[in-house]
Amino acid sequence: MGTGTKKKILIVEDETQISRFLQLELEHENYDCTVVADGREALAVALDGDFDLIVLDVMLPSLNGIEVLRRLRQERQTPVIILTARDQVVDKVTGLDIGADDYMTKPFAIEELLARIRLHTKRAAAPAAFLAVGKLAINPEARVATYDGHPVDLTKKEFDLLEYLMRNRNIVVSREKLLDAVWGFDFYGSTNVVDVYVRYLRSKIDDVYKIDLIETVRGAGYVIR
Repeated sequence: MGTGTKKKILIVEDETQISRFLQLELEHENYDCTVVADGREALAVALDGDFDLIVLDVMLPSLNGIEVLRRLRQERQTPVIILTARDQVVDKVTGLDIGADDYMTKPFAIEELLARIRLHTKRAAAPAAFLAVGKLAINPEARVATYDGHPVDLTKKEFDLLEYLMRNRNIVVSREKLLDAVWGFDFYGSTNVVDVYVRYLRSKIDDVYKIDLIETVRGAGYVIR
């Protein structure tokens, strides 16, 4: 890890042998670890603490890992790696859709988990606040978008939609998911509003710079690759 402050990892795992194994391995790699075995407690600890990454099991007492992640993402963008014993596509897709940064299926090689932790903590620690896809870049804090250095004038909802798609790069996001994420759960309009705003973005980015940024996946939604 080098010099400097130890990176803080929250391990959320109710199987004692696994959590102890992870703690020992991570502490050997000079991480500062906190271990929690309960979903509700994990959410409280995650929101109260300042962690560099969370290793989150799916099957937990009181509150499952998916719900912990869903509630966490309402307030924090801490990198999360999901652990699941169920090698099912639906678990992986659900976790990624609601904001997991990565997933691993049990049993896993500790070397691979350590490599992924290093990757995601480095990304999170990067000083630049920008998200970039090709020549398109946005600064979520300043709410500024540029293409090849040229400013792209976006409304609040256009920016929010673009940011969500960029944060979920390579993941096909349904209209319903976009509606919930950008317009909110209490929005009562049609999902057609998503199509309208995708057209707005295309008119300001794709059409102007002659690129195909936002891809329509028939019957599924939209994706930026």
